[in-house]
Amino acid sequence: MNIDTLVRKNVKKMSSYLSARDDFKKENVKKLIYLDANESPFDNRINRYPDNKHTELKKVVSDIKKVNVNQVVFGNGTDEILDLIVRVFCNPNEDKIITLPPTYGMYDVIAKTNGVENIEIPLKSDFSIDKNQILKLHSTSIKVLFLCSPNNPTGNSFDTNNLTDLIKAFKGIVVIDEAYIDFSSKQSLISLIEDNNNLIITQTMSKAYGMAGIRLGMGFSSKKIIDYLNKIKPPYNINVLTEKKALEELNKIDEIEKNISIVLDQRNLLVSSLEKLDFVEKIYKSDANFLLVKVDNADLRYNQLLEKGIVVRNRSNQPLCQNCLRITIGTKNENTSLIKTLNEL
Repeated sequence: MNIDTLVRKNVKKMSSYLSARDDFKKENVKKLIYLDANESPFDNRINRYPDNKHTELKKVVSDIKKVNVNQVVFGNGTDEILDLIVRVFCNPNEDKIITLPPTYGMYDVIAKTNGVENIEIPLKSDFSIDKNQILKLHSTSIKVLFLCSPNNPTGNSFDTNNLTDLIKAFKGIVVIDEAYIDFSSKQSLISLIEDNNNLIITQTMSKAYGMAGIRLGMGFSSKKIIDYLNKIKPPYNINVLTEKKALEELNKIDEIEKNISIVLDQRNLLVSSLEKLDFVEKIYKSDANFLLVKVDNADLRYNQLLEKGIVVRNRSNQPLCQNCLRITIGTKNENTSLIKTLNEL
């Protein structure tokens, strides 16, 4: 696919912001005196601007994800990357995106913020993709298809064959948001970026990696798309403290994998306990670190839990999610408290 034809004309013509450190190359100089960027000269470890190319972090992440460093972009949370995608490809008040509700709400917020129409094609009653309905839409103004797999708030992973068919057949950019992929029985589709230059995979440090507080999102795609995203992103969007903490935690992959295993075990135990409750009508299969649970009266059960100091999410306002609560998998003690409280309702 010719990606250039999908990019906004003004983005193609513009030049990216050049920071002071982009003006020169460090060659054969052991120590430099920096008098170029109007920073404070007093060393407190955060007085200098961060590396706007995130060189060290990209190397570590690219090794973990088995991609090239030029196929990686970082954002201040994945939301920033999603916003960059819309701003690169969608002309305000002209172009459109497709989303599949119920799904992550920020896709719609980003579209509205950028003056882009969001065409909603609801999931089927079993939360699967209506592939044929998506491919029926033929318009050069439909630029981006957003897919969340595993999906939030339903928790299910979409059929891999359907996803690969859409990547091949859709005449625009396909974004697969894999925020919860580390909890899924299915493999990430990140390897497909090699042969599909219209594919963008987004992932996050917030879920399995346990770093929601530092706001670090990751995007993976062809070099051409990554170059366009880097072209318009703020130069210092990842701060020094965020990058330092990410590098520290990424050295603890064994601990991260152990925590993922604990979450999966606790998810299974929570399902077994919830199934015994009379007011639980259905527990949807989950490939995420949460469960979508249909109850007799979501408003009632939500408020009862809140009164006991337990906060879950009432998703009844979402399509196909009437009387559904979304319950994040907590620690063993937290899950035990939840079940004890539910049994007392």
